[in-house]
Amino acid sequence: MNKPKVAPAPGKVAAKTKGAAKKSGAKKAMARRRAPGKAAKVAVVSQHFLNRELGLLEFNRRVLAQAQDPAMPLLERLRFLCIVGSNLDEFFEIRVAGLKAQMELGSEITGPDGLSPEEVFTQVSKQAHQLMTRQYEIFNEDLLPALAKVGVRFLRRREWTEAQRAWIREHFVKEVMPVLTPIGLDPAHPFPRLLNKSLNFAVELSGKDAFGRNSGIAIVQAPRALPRFIALPREIAGCEYGFVFLSSIMHAYVSELFAGMEIKGCYQFRVTRNSDLFVDEEEVKNLRTALQGELPQRQFGDAVRLEVADLCPQHMSDFLLQQFGLAQDDLYQVNGPVNLVRLMQVPDYVQRPDLKFKPFNPGTPTQITKRQDIFSAIRKSDILLHHPYQSFRPVVSFIEQAAVDPQVVAIKQTVYRTGTDSELMKHLILAASNGKAVTVVVELMARFDEEANINWASRLEEVGAHVVYGVVGHKTHAKMSMVVRREESGLKRYVHLGTGNYHSRTATLYTDFGLFTCNEDMSADVNDVFLQLTGMGKAGKHKYVWQSPFTLHVKLLEAIAREAEHARAGKPAGINAKMNALLEPEIIQALYDASRAGVKINLIVRGVCALRPGIPGLSENIRVRSVIGRFLEHHRIFHFRSGDQVFLSSADWMDRNFFRRIELCFPVLDPKLKRRVIAEGLKRYLEDNSQAWEMDADGRYRRLKAPSAADARSAQRELVAELAAKPAQPI
Repeated sequence: MNKPKVAPAPGKVAAKTKGAAKKSGAKKAMARRRAPGKAAKVAVVSQHFLNRELGLLEFNRRVLAQAQDPAMPLLERLRFLCIVGSNLDEFFEIRVAGLKAQMELGSEITGPDGLSPEEVFTQVSKQAHQLMTRQYEIFNEDLLPALAKVGVRFLRRREWTEAQRAWIREHFVKEVMPVLTPIGLDPAHPFPRLLNKSLNFAVELSGKDAFGRNSGIAIVQAPRALPRFIALPREIAGCEYGFVFLSSIMHAYVSELFAGMEIKGCYQFRVTRNSDLFVDEEEVKNLRTALQGELPQRQFGDAVRLEVADLCPQHMSDFLLQQFGLAQDDLYQVNGPVNLVRLMQVPDYVQRPDLKFKPFNPGTPTQITKRQDIFSAIRKSDILLHHPYQSFRPVVSFIEQAAVDPQVVAIKQTVYRTGTDSELMKHLILAASNGKAVTVVVELMARFDEEANINWASRLEEVGAHVVYGVVGHKTHAKMSMVVRREESGLKRYVHLGTGNYHSRTATLYTDFGLFTCNEDMSADVNDVFLQLTGMGKAGKHKYVWQSPFTLHVKLLEAIAREAEHARAGKPAGINAKMNALLEPEIIQALYDASRAGVKINLIVRGVCALRPGIPGLSENIRVRSVIGRFLEHHRIFHFRSGDQVFLSSADWMDRNFFRRIELCFPVLDPKLKRRVIAEGLKRYLEDNSQAWEMDADGRYRRLKAPSAADARSAQRELVAELAAKPAQPI
């Protein structure tokens, strides 16, 4: 079979609103899919690969299942429902937008699965409609009744008492109406530019206004400053927590905005737009300036999805579709608020600990707690942190102590995502203010974090830090920090490497490993990568670190091939790997070859996996599972049995991570820590029979069930019990 052409990631075919520049940029993004000289050697057989976009929807089905799981705390089930909404928003903003861009360009390029953009879009549209329908069924039929039983009610208009109606109307008049600006559509008032994912109302009117104009349709935009649900006083609500949707208030009192007119209908709607940014990095002279020019346009990219209330009549839906240049397949009618994501705030508002996950205090390794000086602790031995079960605080303290330590002369740090209020970044600013040589590699193209990263870059520069933006055409995704300290023996380097971002909040929600070391060879490798990012020169040879885009892909292929050779020779062989996504064709083909050689392969892939497991003669020795639970599984762990090698990495096994990003993969050298990574990051997850899903050859997943409650195993629950700080014992 002829090898199909390989499509670019749809998210790379993006986002200028100006036609010619947009099409030119999309073509260049296609051309830059791989670094020069990195063309795939594998002969792709499309039947052996699953589609990325469909895999992402399958992942969201697994997340949605948590919202229906009665074993989950009730408010956490609501949170999972909102997470699916947030995931789908980004899916449309990036992945579907990319598919539409490819179709607009007339592209016939297919992915490894052999599907054309049109074929993918057709299947995506069908499955996304089914998924969103199911999302609202769970919301209306499962969650709302269950919440009402425990005193958390969302009051519908038909249920309002006279007292509630009076309170809600007063709230509308005082708190809502003053910030609304209705726009009647006529030649002087064309259809307004509406922000991406904003809540809006299409109002049908009849009658003449004060100027004698015939009415027809008006658009009312709900400013984002308005909360999407309003809490009623308990004595008015009649329950412990009573809420009313902003959309319900608008429907009830929108007539107040149109004095003397007849309201024939009021329909909420929301448009999702292409939100990927495209900056031609090869042509711009200043990436930061170019990005600052593009960011305001993100809210007004091409429309890709229209959500309307299911009571919206067809003629109004058709009118809105026409305004946004969308087709019927792009219309999503929902039974409820058009933006469930905004309900994510409800669990935080409702003070019912019994309806949420039980809180815990992350633990801290004894190597750190026994010593106030983190540098002396690292000199004693390498230190492994397993977040969120163990605290992220030592990582912050690493920079905090370096900022004020008179023996520290330099700090180097990569920043991909760190948040708008980062304590770690403030310590870097303090370090620069204290005269340390601070170098920060800020990734400006970190999707949806661009603005925060630009702001941090500006603040760092103001205090004299060296700020660079990595390498043109390659995102800096590696997670590394280095402190250079003057000691009796001379300058000594201390390094932190991780699988997750330097983000204190996500460190409480994502599972990640972080490693502190002052190993001279490992530190030298990391220093060389920093030199590549800030200066110019050939890539150096590293003793321990595997790096994208130079050696990581090749080294992984070699490691997989080595396991296959051992299996053929009758020697012990095996691969256990955990990651967020598995898509790269050459890696998948290598895994197929290893499976045919007899290598037992266990893959724990949280999200999308293009590999088909369990196919006789191809992948019968490969098992794929996904674990979905309280925390977002995020660490990347690779264990090769033949040499008992354990690696941690910032990189998933995806084309972009191997060829378009700066990534690090580093070994765990300490035997004790290596055993910990295998036990905590792999073995526990392979034994999980409560939150694990097994994948079949068609890309479908089956949730595992323990034979009995006594036999139930949950990796996340067990790791909380083992690693979290133990409550103080009473005296």
